[in-house]
Amino acid sequence: MPPGDPREASIQTGLRPETPGVRWRGPHGPAPRPPDLCILSPMEVSATYLFDAPRQRVWDLLIDPAVIAGCLPGCETMEPTGPDTYQATLTIGIAAITGRYQGTVRIAEKQEPASYTLVVEGKGKPGFLNGSASVTLAETDGGERTSVAVAGKANVGGTIARVGQRLLGSVSKMMMDRFFACLNAKARDRVAG
Repeated sequence: MPPGDPREASIQTGLRPETPGVRWRGPHGPAPRPPDLCILSPMEVSATYLFDAPRQRVWDLLIDPAVIAGCLPGCETMEPTGPDTYQATLTIGIAAITGRYQGTVRIAEKQEPASYTLVVEGKGKPGFLNGSASVTLAETDGGERTSVAVAGKANVGGTIARVGQRLLGSVSKMMMDRFFACLNAKARDRVAG
């Protein structure tokens, strides 16, 4: 069974996934609606961003936790807990649901200054998120500019997945765009400074 498959929830809870017009049934007949954590919504996002700065400068910004915390929309804290691992707290709103999430952010498979994988796990009252993103930096214009390609996959569950399912992709893309716009501004400031 592939990760994120809705049947996975039935295995973990003993309840069957939601089907229109069908009541929830447990292993012994009708059951109350299960916790919202049973609702899974797989999501993919990808984008490419162009920076007017050399690749090493962009790399340094992308792995600096203070810069990441300052640019990530809704980020309240980002504290180191080990090598390339951080504890983060974010407040995010999707549709009518705003929630505070706590989780871990880990930078893996680093190949300075070319690429790394960002692994994120978090949960809060409105639900949970588990995912990863590959981040690849490439020199352009003879090394004067940098292209950053991001491709990520995540599983989102809980109330936020049920209520905001149609908005998850667009909100994720909007947050990514804001993050990289802030990062680009910091890269330009460092070039000017």
